[in-house]
Amino acid sequence: MAACYHADAEFADPVFTLRGSEVGAMWRMLCARAGDLRVETGGIVADAATGRADWQAWYTFSASGRPVHNRVHSQFHLRDDRIVAQVDRFAFWRWSRQALGPAGLLLGWSPFLRNQVRANARLALDRFIASERQPA
Repeated sequence: MAACYHADAEFADPVFTLRGSEVGAMWRMLCARAGDLRVETGGIVADAATGRADWQAWYTFSASGRPVHNRVHSQFHLRDDRIVAQVDRFAFWRWSRQALGPAGLLLGWSPFLRNQVRANARLALDRFIASERQPA
């Protein structure tokens, strides 16, 4: 996935708002953490400037060990045959009920939980990026 993005790419979904190399790092992190990741795509439509796709992902959420089935709608803007902007939409409350269990069920609708998930995801991404910079 990282190779699909333009150097100036922007990415947004209910959890992340990213720019540039952070976008590829997010995909590398998510794939590294989800050893059982399975993805199916459909409804892919694209031309030279825009695109959209529906996709589903099944994986174990690493922070809780809980299984997740996420349904995502992506919209893309393309430049130089690469994704320069991507906006993903998914039902955060549905995701949080699966990924976080009772806390997601009770608070998944709230800005408090969404902001907590965002902060934890940002911290995890920052740590992942730092680990990639460490010599092997």
